[in-house]
Amino acid sequence: MTEKEKMLAGEWYLAADPELIGDRMHARKLLKKLNDSAPEDPELRVQLVRELLGKAGKNIWIEPPFFCDYGYNIEVGDDCYFNFNCVVLDVTPVKMGDRVLVAPHVQFYAATHPTQAKARGELWEFGKPITIGSDVWIGGGSIICPGVTIGDNSIVAAGSVVTKDVPPGVIVGGNPAKFIKEVPPSNE
Repeated sequence: MTEKEKMLAGEWYLAADPELIGDRMHARKLLKKLNDSAPEDPELRVQLVRELLGKAGKNIWIEPPFFCDYGYNIEVGDDCYFNFNCVVLDVTPVKMGDRVLVAPHVQFYAATHPTQAKARGELWEFGKPITIGSDVWIGGGSIICPGVTIGDNSIVAAGSVVTKDVPPGVIVGGNPAKFIKEVPPSNE
């Protein structure tokens, strides 16, 4: 297997692999164009997002600046919005359903590292996919850790660190994020 194939499979891989470096460089070039784009040119922004992401649904909007590792491992459904300064470390799939709202400074960390210092120094990494359901709201400054799934219609309170799966229809918050209450059945 190539290092890229290992990365995509969630196995240990060397991040310093030339193919992966090239893929990250391609993403950085697209991100530079997106992050430097003029606010009065929304067509260019949409084009760049569609070129960057593995899947971009209709009516997706990403406010610059935005940062990611590869882009091609990110799948976003319809009617999604990312506010300013979001980061997606997409060494494995990061998938989002429809109508996901992502507040400023939210970070999705699918990448992780070994606990042994020597292996970290040699740039060994692996990833665990992140899955976000539909109709999810992720509050500002939250961090979504590797391997987490957030169920449909759930809310992550601002500043939360989500280390475990979140079931559908609940509000979680804190560090680590814990259950607060169920999402009310109507707009209360």
